[in-house]
Amino acid sequence: MPRRFSLFAYGFRPFFLLAALQAVLIMAVWLCVYLDPALWPGVALPAWLWHAHEMMFGFVPAAIAGFLLTAVPSWTGAGGYSGPRLMLLAGLWLLGRIVMLPLGVPEPVAALADLLFFPALAVLLAAPLLRAGKLRNLAFLLLLTLLFLANLAFHLGRMAILPGGELIGLGGAADVVAIVIAIVGGRIIPAFTQGALRQQGTGHAITPLPALDMSAIAALVLVLASDLVALGTAATGAIALLAALLHGARLARWQGWQARRVPLVWVLHAGYGFLVLALALKGIGLLTGSAVGAKWLHALTIGCFGTMILGVMTRASLGHTGRPLLPSRAVVAAYVLVPAAALVRVFAPALVPDDYVLSVAVAGGLWLAAFLLFLVRFAPILIGPRADGRPG
Repeated sequence: MPRRFSLFAYGFRPFFLLAALQAVLIMAVWLCVYLDPALWPGVALPAWLWHAHEMMFGFVPAAIAGFLLTAVPSWTGAGGYSGPRLMLLAGLWLLGRIVMLPLGVPEPVAALADLLFFPALAVLLAAPLLRAGKLRNLAFLLLLTLLFLANLAFHLGRMAILPGGELIGLGGAADVVAIVIAIVGGRIIPAFTQGALRQQGTGHAITPLPALDMSAIAALVLVLASDLVALGTAATGAIALLAALLHGARLARWQGWQARRVPLVWVLHAGYGFLVLALALKGIGLLTGSAVGAKWLHALTIGCFGTMILGVMTRASLGHTGRPLLPSRAVVAAYVLVPAAALVRVFAPALVPDDYVLSVAVAGGLWLAAFLLFLVRFAPILIGPRADGRPG
């Protein structure tokens, strides 16, 4: 008989729940402090830096961990992650979130505690990948290492060891996560699109084009390198525009409009579309100084990261708990709310500059509503047993 409490029965369960809870906490606290700065305690870490750090090194890594801890057993044929080691990893993630709260924890102590998660996750993933000879997927360990280094740069900046380290770390992490999404998206979006169309009887084949895929990912690596050595320059803007063109061509080849009646598929196309938009806005902003272009980071973090994470979490949570791949109306509404939040945050300040505070509040409210809808629907699924009675 399956256990009623199954939160630690498989890798995606605790981390998807933690990611959604963190998404709500980050935004709720940030909105309160943004509207009333006096609410933030008088500690060394400013509220905006906490908000940015917890988005990039709290929310996003929890979702990445949930994905990888579920994907690696599928890739390698190894047993799934569960039980004490999964509890320990979740505990390390929680420890990092606690020490980053405005509690006055000394920065060296906070840094040490916060930096433990990525190495622990990489160690867990490395053994089965190496045993199975899945060398192609070792790239994810490199990306986790880069995220660790980005977080290290942030903390070195906080300790005045690396001047500007906070922004270097946050920007580097955003670029690395974009690469993760480009790699994962290139695997799952065309596959899921073809699968959905076959079920509809429209049988659409998406022919692989490795040269385009490799060029698009290489362009993102160049964006990362340029951000590290030539941040804010016209050269970086030109590389970002090139990356936008390559990823736009990639997205167009996947023909997402043919799956417009399948929410679990079109939400991934929408999320990837925000990667293209963010790169284009970044390029335009750096080359022209456009005010709209300056908001590219919110197109990337809210639009791309938020939408892709929501889409992947819902699909994996349904499929890996033995449920039909049919999102409820409330979940489909969440799919609309996150892109809407991104559009408001990116374009409203330019369209209605006198209502900047209102635009931030509206965008934050849309984000909150989306992840609260996810939690209402999926918290019981993530905590409870599989619908088909199988373990996991």
